[in-house]
Amino acid sequence: MVRLGVGVAVTAALSLIFTSLVRRWARQLGIVAVPRRDRWHSRPTALMGGIAIYLAFVIGCFIFAPDLSRAYPILIAATILFGAGIIDDIRQLKPYVKLVMQVVAASIVVFGGLRLQGMIWTSWGADFLTIFWLVAITNAINLLDNMDGLAGGISLIACAFLAIAFLVNGQTVEAALPLILAGAIAGFLRFNFNPASIFMGDCGSMFLGFALSGIALLSDFGRARNLVSVLATPVLILTIPIFDTMVVTVTRKLSGRPVSQGGRDHTSHRLVALGMSERRATLLLYLFAALSGALALAVRQMAIWGALALIVGFALSVLFVGLYVGKVGFYEQGRVSSQGAASGTLVDPFGNFSHRRRIFEILLDTVLVALAYSSAYLLRFDGDMPGEQIAIFIRTLPPLVAIQILSFLIGGVYKGIWRYAGVGELARLAVAVFVGSTVSGLAVLFFYKFHGPSRAVFILNGVLLLVFVGASRVSFRLIAALIAGLIQPAPDARPVLIYGAGDGGEILIRELLNNPTYCYQPVGFIDDDARKTGRLLRGYRIFSSDDLPGLISSHGVSEVLVSSLKVPESRLYGLRNLGVGLKRLKIDLEGMEFKSRR
Repeated sequence: MVRLGVGVAVTAALSLIFTSLVRRWARQLGIVAVPRRDRWHSRPTALMGGIAIYLAFVIGCFIFAPDLSRAYPILIAATILFGAGIIDDIRQLKPYVKLVMQVVAASIVVFGGLRLQGMIWTSWGADFLTIFWLVAITNAINLLDNMDGLAGGISLIACAFLAIAFLVNGQTVEAALPLILAGAIAGFLRFNFNPASIFMGDCGSMFLGFALSGIALLSDFGRARNLVSVLATPVLILTIPIFDTMVVTVTRKLSGRPVSQGGRDHTSHRLVALGMSERRATLLLYLFAALSGALALAVRQMAIWGALALIVGFALSVLFVGLYVGKVGFYEQGRVSSQGAASGTLVDPFGNFSHRRRIFEILLDTVLVALAYSSAYLLRFDGDMPGEQIAIFIRTLPPLVAIQILSFLIGGVYKGIWRYAGVGELARLAVAVFVGSTVSGLAVLFFYKFHGPSRAVFILNGVLLLVFVGASRVSFRLIAALIAGLIQPAPDARPVLIYGAGDGGEILIRELLNNPTYCYQPVGFIDDDARKTGRLLRGYRIFSSDDLPGLISSHGVSEVLVSSLKVPESRLYGLRNLGVGLKRLKIDLEGMEFKSRR
């Protein structure tokens, strides 16, 4: 372990030195990324940072992992892609040329005897899946290199979890590779994190993607495991690049744009469009990558049914996040809008046609019903389902799903709009869940003559189903609330106080938070009701109206937004005397008269 630690430190130091030299060399030769409408950076930035990563990694491998002959096919193939990336950074290779080079490199790895382990298919099927895995992750990291520090940071986190997975397997020698690669990335990241002074370029992103996907093939964990266990660890560890690739691929296909074409439609760009700073968007994706990596390690220790349920639940959570960030629209000129009215939104196919949205909801609920039912079994039997219970579960799942979905349909669950789901929708859902779970539970028990199925399973099933489906209906509001807490106010946002901490105040602050075009940064509420003083409304403190002069001077407030019509004119007169402007929230219905023409 000491040797590994020294190896990481030396590799990071080499990467620091090489990155500094490459940056200077690239600037002198004019090898820079020039700002374009379909790119995110706003100033010329040095390219070829991947050279530093590659050199530091190769030197580190030969010094600290010289006996790892199994990795030679990976190093040879990754070197080929590194060379192709250099040519692409200088002369812009065609997308199909890069794809051919990636397939060739992947074939070298497979020919060298490395493939995804534990396959239940034929050897050619395993070879095909391995080539697909290598090419897909290579392109995923390549696409992820769209914001300062993003691809490098996510790759660094992936290296850390791959190393932990190797160490848990007892593969100390193999663990050296991801750790050395992490050191090479860390040195480069010092210059690449926001604001970046050098980019890794295609020579770095393709090399990193191929190296990560290739190193994952060295794991011996899958030799005695099932397909779920084999694929779970690398897929979960690399969730962020896979997720971003899927979002970009789907939105570009729906918009009629080539997938290989650059654009500002990546997950990181969508988070910025929602109001987050570049740094916070990057750090949020770092956190998400760490959580998915931790989940990858957790499912390795679980039985197949528990691992499968946890993975499905996580996949659904990722789906909801994808749909939420997918609502951000992009204008053809590359500008971003959080209103979802422009092209490039992921939800357009569902939002434009009601029946498509309902079909999606029914399919989603089908998965949630199955997930709740299986989770109920796992909880009842402490994660280890007996053989006879597995047989009961498999046999009764189809009719249970049918009864529950029919209950949702009859109960009016599919009449609501997720974005505005409230107490009424949740109450309707609770009734439909109760009726469906009760009827399906009685039907199963009656079929088995009340012998065999556990009664506790159906109680747990109803509770879990209500939680799962309810969470799906309010998912957009939950995600919006989480993101709102990470949004920084615009530089030109004016501090403002809201007078009135009631229903009108709640409506007003929600409108301000959802529409940054107002350019207001709420400081808090003021209210004449002393019982509300010190409490929070949507995370903002309620102050006494007597504190108003001090708040105005300490926060530079120049405007007060009055949310209630009940504020007496005398109070408004006093506010004007304090030198602040007043605006009142007004909601009215304007009458319209139509006259027929004769």
